[in-house]
Amino acid sequence: MTSRKPDEPLARNSRLRLVRPRSLATARRAATTRRTRPAPRPPEGTPPRAELARQARLVLADAVRIARWAATPRGPQAGPRAVAAGASASAPLDGPTAAERAAAELDLTPARVRAGWDRARLAGLVELHGATVRPGWRLQAWDRDDSAVLRGWVALLDAWSLVHPAPEGVAPGAVAEVVEAVPQVLSLLQLSQGPVLVPVLLDLLGQRVDELREERCEVPGDGAPGRTAPPAPAERLPALLDWALEGLAEVGALTLDPAAGPEGRHANLTPLGNWAVWVKLEQICVAAQSPAGNIEQSAADMLRGCARLTPGPARDEYRAWLAARPLAGAVAELLAAARGEDALLRGLAFEALRVVGAPAEAEVRAAVAEASLRPYALLWLAEYDGTDPDDAPEVLTREEATWLWVDTAAAVADHGESELLVRHLDSAVQGTVPALLDEVRAVGHPRTVQVLVALAAAHPDPALAKAVRRAAFQVHTGGD
Repeated sequence: MTSRKPDEPLARNSRLRLVRPRSLATARRAATTRRTRPAPRPPEGTPPRAELARQARLVLADAVRIARWAATPRGPQAGPRAVAAGASASAPLDGPTAAERAAAELDLTPARVRAGWDRARLAGLVELHGATVRPGWRLQAWDRDDSAVLRGWVALLDAWSLVHPAPEGVAPGAVAEVVEAVPQVLSLLQLSQGPVLVPVLLDLLGQRVDELREERCEVPGDGAPGRTAPPAPAERLPALLDWALEGLAEVGALTLDPAAGPEGRHANLTPLGNWAVWVKLEQICVAAQSPAGNIEQSAADMLRGCARLTPGPARDEYRAWLAARPLAGAVAELLAAARGEDALLRGLAFEALRVVGAPAEAEVRAAVAEASLRPYALLWLAEYDGTDPDDAPEVLTREEATWLWVDTAAAVADHGESELLVRHLDSAVQGTVPALLDEVRAVGHPRTVQVLVALAAAHPDPALAKAVRRAAFQVHTGGD
């Protein structure tokens, strides 16, 4: 029994009013904001990120100009500039004609245009869609986002062997060995904190190549089954080392002293190169320090493991898991987990995508078209664009906010406690229980009945529980 009079509207019963609702962002932040591990500090003497980004912009200046030229429509009816469909990463714009046209308009030589186009492709400044060029997200953020600039430059650094052609007459296997061994060369340069003689680097390169061959059980061919001759004789290593150092110098990672003699020539990391090697070493360390042991798990299993962690350690796990695999594949795997039936994994997947940041923007933006992911994707994009988390839910329509409320309630019902489900009422945008129930019924979430039944069973107020049970029955039967 309740004290409500027979003719009193249900919505006016104070016992069925919600407390002042907290925003979804406030509720989420209260659950996820805790003390986190301080970010590691770069080596002493490393320039600020703004200065590093300025240097990266200088390295990629031609690439940015050419990317903007290629992606800019010409004329009132023109679309993005056409390029050869299926062109390789080292292909010119659209053959000699387009390169010469770009050279004339940009006052560059055709060779610089082709080189800049290669770099634009490798740095992710442009995207090819069929036969058209479109600006990549890094190009769009180039003037305002230092992180986008540095990520673009690191992508170019990772592709240094594509920028600088390998010496002629060298077996592809030998080239691959040197590319695989270069990280150790860079690590030595970074640890040395100063110039290193090229002969020292050559000695390290030879040792690393030998280790790689031993790992593959490759020894000089003697006719034994399963054994192959080494792909590169030792006398070719000096030329391959020169090729690698020149390629790394071309992308701005190091400098070579051209004035010293053959024995006195030395290499030295630039501030950009020193910072990039440090970042990669930190990523390896993070990947090796996974406290919960989720690195080798699938995205779904990793997220389930992180559900038991407090937010700070969970973010450490996300970073470690991401550092251990290619980023594009990791983002796709997280979104695949978010598409599943477990609402808890959906929310956790987008928390992990917040750790990814800008590289996930295109995939998250595409997820807006999917009904089950749309509210999460819209909130992610709003926060990525700089909106305060408390204000981000304003980008959601009433229907989207209600759908998200039901989805979050489903996660709580499956994995949380009844008290937490009752408190979840506070985050509803509606001011009264009847209004909430009406809109929950209309939103059509597939878990609506289960959520309402669980809420009715958990809530201590008999009047509210009765109203919720009635709503669950009506949703189940399709009645009014």
